[in-house]
Amino acid sequence: MSQAPGAQPSPPTVYHERQRLELCAVHALNNVLQQQLFSQEAADEICKRPLSQLALPQVLGLILNLPSPVSLGLLSLPLRRRHWVALRQVDGVYYNLDSKLRAPEALGDEDGVRAFLAAALAQGLCEVLLVVTKEVEEKGSWLRTD
Repeated sequence: MSQAPGAQPSPPTVYHERQRLELCAVHALNNVLQQQLFSQEAADEICKRPLSQLALPQVLGLILNLPSPVSLGLLSLPLRRRHWVALRQVDGVYYNLDSKLRAPEALGDEDGVRAFLAAALAQGLCEVLLVVTKEVEEKGSWLRTD
């Protein structure tokens, strides 16, 4: 069917969720997928389930974005800022390499780093980025399939 001369083509229908509460990750997923596929509950479940399915030996490191209290000297203010923290395995031991610490903090083996991640995620408002090689990313081998 052809359009009348001079008629403007109709704009495409674009799915777009607006920000509500602190659900920007859910909105971003749905906006990219162009439909409402994820809810807060579904996203929370996905975050909890891959934690146990992470193939940690395939992961070079983890970067967490956490809420961080604000203080002036000994005075703690009722404000929260975001802070990035690195976790990495060195010689079989996982370490918290938070730049605010005086020295690296040993977390232990895989169970120790999983416990640390679970505690961080339980606080809410935590984001976890995996640092992997291009090969691991392409194969998806950072996630166990068993």
